[in-house]
Amino acid sequence: MKKIIEYTDYRRYIADYYADRKARKSFTWRDFAKSAGFSSPVYLKLVAEGKYNLSDAAVERVAVAMGLRDWEVDYFKVLVSLNHAKDNESRREYFNEMLRIADVHKATVVEGDSFRFFSDWKNPVIRELAPAMPGAKPLAMARACISKITAAEVSETLAFLTKAGLLKKNADGSYTQTEQFVTTGPMEITPLAVRQLHRQMGELAIDTIENVAQKERHFSGLTMGLSEKSYEKVVQKIAEFRKSVADIVMADDKMERVYRLNMQLFPMSQKISGEKK
Repeated sequence: MKKIIEYTDYRRYIADYYADRKARKSFTWRDFAKSAGFSSPVYLKLVAEGKYNLSDAAVERVAVAMGLRDWEVDYFKVLVSLNHAKDNESRREYFNEMLRIADVHKATVVEGDSFRFFSDWKNPVIRELAPAMPGAKPLAMARACISKITAAEVSETLAFLTKAGLLKKNADGSYTQTEQFVTTGPMEITPLAVRQLHRQMGELAIDTIENVAQKERHFSGLTMGLSEKSYEKVVQKIAEFRKSVADIVMADDKMERVYRLNMQLFPMSQKISGEKK
């Protein structure tokens, strides 16, 4: 069975634990419930199926019944809190706590590096900037950024990107990218970080309106009335445009500046059933 550190859903861990025990020897949900101190023989089965939440008072008992020890129990507790959280900010905080527990005990959390990468605008910016400034010190990279960042933050970002395998440090001290693009893929927790990154990038975009000359930036917009069908068509066109931009980037063998392209399409009214005139 996989280690607890490889899970982002405590219900799945409970279900997998039960399946693993049952496959190796006679084991029932009644046995499981009894070992965790529950009178109901099907309580944990219902928890695993998402029909009940595991109560705060029972979390540690269940963790110990599954053979978790020391920091693994603490990790399981935070994992339960993560899955019960009602808002994205709380989920981010709980996942960061899971990462902290794992770091202290030299363990690697699935999605941990991806979550960290998309949590902070500094990561994608420095990942693009470092290879284009061979031999540059962190202070020089910090000064090359329009948005405020310290040399210490650059050093910390470079260390993370290298450890995560997103940058490779060469023998001469320069950096190269291991992949040209970083995408999220089919992940469960990382989208929480991506939302935060979009928010940060949106705020940085506002700053450039005042701090960057108009000839060096491009802002445009269109306010429109759309049907659901037309909305889907516009989204598809945006996807096609993103791909064409990616093709331009991949074909370019020179890098002179780091840019951010924000594409935003969002509702500004509730749904109505009006017709265009």
